[in-house]
Parts: sequence; structure tokens; C-alpha cells
Amino acid sequence: MQEKLKALAELQKVDLEIASLRKAAEVHPKQLAELEREQAAAKAALEAERGRVLEIEQHKRSLEQNIADEKEKVKKWEARLSEQRSTREYAALAREIDIAKKANQTMAEELLELGKSLIAARDALKAKEQEYAAQLDSTGGKAVQLRDRMRESEASAKRLEEKRAKVAATVDKQLLHRYELVKRKRMPALVPVQAPGTCQGCNMNVPPQLYNTLRSRLGTDMCPSCHRLIYAAEALEVQNS
Repeated sequence: MQEKLKALAELQKVDLEIASLRKAAEVHPKQLAELEREQAAAKAALEAERGRVLEIEQHKRSLEQNIADEKEKVKKWEARLSEQRSTREYAALAREIDIAKKANQTMAEELLELGKSLIAARDALKAKEQEYAAQLDSTGGKAVQLRDRMRESEASAKRLEEKRAKVAATVDKQLLHRYELVKRKRMPALVPVQAPGTCQGCNMNVPPQLYNTLRSRLGTDMCPSCHRLIYAAEALEVQNS
């Protein structure tokens, strides 16, 4: 019975290592996802700044075209002034020319302010590009490290799973079946009972007769309270002494 117990205890030791490894590795995908969110947010901010620059450039080109068109129109109107036969027609056209020139002046002032805004926007875009490049350098390095850790964790888990298969082959089949059933619900599935008869899984006392049986046979049984596999603590202590 002691040999069976020892084999099962060894199997659980491997299972606990696997569980611990999996638990520690759970954080890596979350951290990687957070880094990717940070990169996406930084890229979105950069693209927004680029969009702002593009919008100002398009507005500037449109305004420049409007000014050029209005100047051409004024030029044609001014050429027609001498052709006007009446004072009234002359005054009306002169008034239109004056209005167009004032509109052109307003657009020229707007264009000047737009040029200043474009310079500021381009400077802001350059700063965003540098900021994004620096963040990519930082988060990119961290992402590489996280992916390396994830691969290492998977490799370690694979090695432990291979070890588990070898250890499981040494465990009594009936005992292994009982262990697997308990393991699906709670871990550790195999726990010692310490004097004066306390289950170390649920901290409840087992019946004295059951505790005495465990001590005399050095085998396993089921805890009446938590339904884990239990054994007398001294069973493995005797084996290891």
C-alpha cells in the first residue's frame, strides 16, 4: 500500500507543478493584450493627428484655389470697367469688384492663419510620430519578452505532461481513477490526515476508527467531509525514513 501511495503522491506533485505553471502563465496573455491595446491607442492618436494635418492641407489648397479664382474674376471685371457705357453700370461693376477684393483679403488673412495652424499641426504630428516610435520600441521589446515567456511556459508544461504520463503509468489503475475523479473538482486531491485525525484538505476531523485504519494499513480512503483522498501523514514519513 505504501508503494501505491508513494506513486500517487508523486503524481500529484507533478500535477501541482503543472497547475502552478499554468496559473503563473495566465498573466502573460493578459499583459500581451494590454500592450497591444496601448499600441493600438497610440497608433489611433497618431492617425488622428495625420488626419488633422491632411484636413488642414486640403482646406489650404481649396482656399488657395478660391483666392486664385477670385483674383482672376476681379482681373476680368477690371478689364470690363472701361467698356461700361453708363455711370450706373460702371458703379455697379466697381462695387462688385470692391466686394470681391474685400472677400479676397478676408480669405488671404484666413490663409495666413491656416498656414500657421498647418505648421503647428505638422510639429504636433512629428512629436506624435516620435512618441509612437518610442512606445513601439518599449512595448515591442516587452511583447517579445512576453511571447518568449509564453513559449517557455508551454515547453515546460509539455515536459511536465510527459513526466506526468510516465508517473501515472506507475500508479495503481483503480487508485488513479479515484484520484482523477477528485482532481476534477478540487486540488490537492490527495491530502494527509494529521494527529489527532484532522484532514488537511478541509480541516475537519475524520472518525477515529477511520484514522486508526489509515495509520495501521498506511493506505488511502475518502474524507467524509470534503471527499478528498486521504492518508495518514506517517504513511509517507515511514516510507521516506
